[in-house]
Amino acid sequence: MLISVVNHTAGRVKDEDVQVAIRAINRQISHDFEPYWNISAELRLEGPVTKRPARVTLPELRGEAVIYLWDRTDPDGALGYHEANARGIPFGFIFMDLTEELEEPWTVTLSHEALELIGDPEVNLLVAGPHPSDGRRQVFHWFEMCDAVQAETYKVDGVDVSNFVLPLYFTRDAEPGSRNDFLGRWYNGRALASFGINSGGYIGFFNPKTRKHETFALQGDEQAKRRLKIKSKAQRTRRSVRYRSIYSPRRAAADRRRQKAAAMPRVEQIKSSVRRSGPGVD
Repeated sequence: MLISVVNHTAGRVKDEDVQVAIRAINRQISHDFEPYWNISAELRLEGPVTKRPARVTLPELRGEAVIYLWDRTDPDGALGYHEANARGIPFGFIFMDLTEELEEPWTVTLSHEALELIGDPEVNLLVAGPHPSDGRRQVFHWFEMCDAVQAETYKVDGVDVSNFVLPLYFTRDAEPGSRNDFLGRWYNGRALASFGINSGGYIGFFNPKTRKHETFALQGDEQAKRRLKIKSKAQRTRRSVRYRSIYSPRRAAADRRRQKAAAMPRVEQIKSSVRRSGPGVD
């Protein structure tokens, strides 16, 4: 996969600095990520060819996916720009003001977003696993590479990048001697368990019982709650928009109307149809 990186930060981040970050993250992908996952990608800085994002064409795009560096949090405008120019192409956004609010280098967020684009470009993969607070129940975990360990970072060529989980993280049972994340840090004498969460991280999953996508953090983990609150400001540009398109409130309401109509006696269905059709119907 070739991932185009487009710098629309209005000078807040210089292209020279983006190139340094891209070089380090490309090395992270090829040296750290690919040997475990056997999937890869390369980031490349493109454009922009105009001072402001073009709303008609996307001359910057050269790859199979795109990551935008955006000056400030603007989920509606950012998503509208992407949909107008690159509908259907996997994408990610890094909002510079959010990275400052998170108090972490923007390069960590870029690394996080790049790895998750590689792992689940269409944001539609789920993995069956235990409910985080009740192992007897099964839920469907988001196939996210970094969320569970997102507060952990390390350096590649002096650039801060994100920790990530490994394939054995998505196994139902613990495997003795397995390594579930790249850094393998221990907390309270234990390393990260399958489908587990490290301090500062959180996970998401689809809960069949509630028929909703939910997020979960460790009890009392204020850092994770704070991260989730900050990142939720930009959720419309990634996961939540995709799931809303699969089962939107409008579609849900239409389904309820159909179910109600199906349960009506035939005479009542006809009367209901006449009432909805309005004046002019005999």
